[in-house]
Amino acid sequence: MDKIVFSSISKKFVMALAGLFLLTFLPIHFVINLLLLKSDPVPFNKAAHFMATFPVIKIMEIVLMAVILIHVSYGIFLQIQNWLARPVGYAGGQRSETSFFSRFMIWTGASILTFLVLHFFNFYFIKLGLVSGDPENFYSVAHNLFKIPAYDFIYLTCFLLLGFHLYHAFSSAFQTLGLNHRIWTPVVKVLAWVYAIAIPSGFAIIAICLWQFR
Repeated sequence: MDKIVFSSISKKFVMALAGLFLLTFLPIHFVINLLLLKSDPVPFNKAAHFMATFPVIKIMEIVLMAVILIHVSYGIFLQIQNWLARPVGYAGGQRSETSFFSRFMIWTGASILTFLVLHFFNFYFIKLGLVSGDPENFYSVAHNLFKIPAYDFIYLTCFLLLGFHLYHAFSSAFQTLGLNHRIWTPVVKVLAWVYAIAIPSGFAIIAICLWQFR
């Protein structure tokens, strides 16, 4: 039993570290995506080329892929473990205040994973030569995709769900790492709300602008 408990705790710890690493990646991606709003495609294409060719970035790309794999696989494992340990739902009045977010983490995570697969297919696989497209003109690739209403609907829905996922992930990661404090924990929760609203909203605004005004 001790081994099982330790294994579960260690997986939560690693998953929290992986999640925090991924949280640092989204703002960088957002800043680069802002270049899509420029009428000149050169800045975005140069940024995309730099991200695809700079050696340090390429190493970080491998790390990022590994972290995503770890975060997803551990998340699925821990959720299945929770389902097996608690097959009967809570009775009314016994849910914790965070259960609303935690109960749906697996489903918001699954929707985000689905979007990532679609996103890789439309961009990353082009860079690898697995899908037809111009890897030196991702500006046009992105603009053409955002002209498709179905893609915009999927994109906006996934980023709405990402907001819920980010809020719980941000706050629970610090708790898992044992960084609870009577002063700093409320600050972390406020930052979690700000991050969970600002980042998805920023991506969504870019998508809407490209869809409606380009």
